[in-house]
Amino acid sequence: MLGCIHQAVLGTDLEIAFATDQEGSVQLTAIIEREDSGYVALCPQLDIASQGESVAEARENLTEALELFFETAERSEVERRLHGEVYATQVGVSADVG
Repeated sequence: MLGCIHQAVLGTDLEIAFATDQEGSVQLTAIIEREDSGYVALCPQLDIASQGESVAEARENLTEALELFFETAERSEVERRLHGEVYATQVGVSADVG
């Protein structure tokens, strides 16, 4: 369950609003899709991706990539990459693929 919007302090003086859970962890979106014999995981808010041989491994690798990004990125890089609101949904379309 998501908590309130939290001012996450990244680096020395960077504050960006993120949704957090009850433990205070930043909540980001992960989109995982099958690609060839593995899986690709993408965080659309920051345009960061990773991969793995299973869904779980791709998710874990994306989590690690995001943590490393926040540990090493400069303020300007976070600001450049950050997309404030990202929504994932399904849409229905008519398609003639015949």
